[in-house]
Amino acid sequence: MINLKSPAEIEAIGQAGFIVAGVLELVAERCGPGVSTAELDRIAEQHIREVPGAAPAFKGLYGFPATLCTSVNHEVVHGIPSETRVLESGDIISVDVGVRLDGYYADAAVTLPVGDVDDETNRLLGVTQSSLEAGIQHARPSNRVGDIGAAIQEEVERAGFAVIRELVGHGVGAAAHEEPQVPNYGRAGQGLRLQPGLVIAIEPMVNVGNRHIRTLQDGWTVVTADGSRSAHFEHTVAVTEQGPRVLTAAPVTTAVDEER
Repeated sequence: MINLKSPAEIEAIGQAGFIVAGVLELVAERCGPGVSTAELDRIAEQHIREVPGAAPAFKGLYGFPATLCTSVNHEVVHGIPSETRVLESGDIISVDVGVRLDGYYADAAVTLPVGDVDDETNRLLGVTQSSLEAGIQHARPSNRVGDIGAAIQEEVERAGFAVIRELVGHGVGAAAHEEPQVPNYGRAGQGLRLQPGLVIAIEPMVNVGNRHIRTLQDGWTVVTADGSRSAHFEHTVAVTEQGPRVLTAAPVTTAVDEER
């Protein structure tokens, strides 16, 4: 069932999204060689819990043990923070975080370079981020879910990278995961028609190598099947009459509506 949100609910999700944006900004500042993923997790949880009524959305969700998903290099998503996973220069780390604030949820992710990274990795990060922006541009009334996926897929494949197909974006707001699913591939003009009040997490996951993935024995960490690097960027976005509204930017904005 699709749960359309009222303007007041969108504002409430945006308040949770503002905290998400602050977490990602803080983690980006603290991320560097010699820092463990567990340390980043502690920083994030402390920041969230300092806000009255706020709590980490992922901690305990489906049994996940941490505030952040921290996925390094060939890890795609759902990496578990660890004291023994210490970042080194040249690594990349996907940081995915959700916040629950007074019963409403928001969710976003970035992939950060650690120190200096090679040219191909820099290109991967740039293409994945631009594919997210392309998908957001299509989150408009009367468009369809397939328009979002097609825009992401075109941006990624034009660059020679691969879109993961088993993992998708999703509705978000009253729960951490809602309908509909929002694939990062597809055909324009197909799928659910977008309506004002729909709030979705758009989150391209892009591999340098082929699109195939597998899950490690911990039951959580998803990695590329060929060991190639992967990047992940995500925003929570509201479909409004005025166009897409990014709810996990600081401040909450409709900047993607500007002419590029």
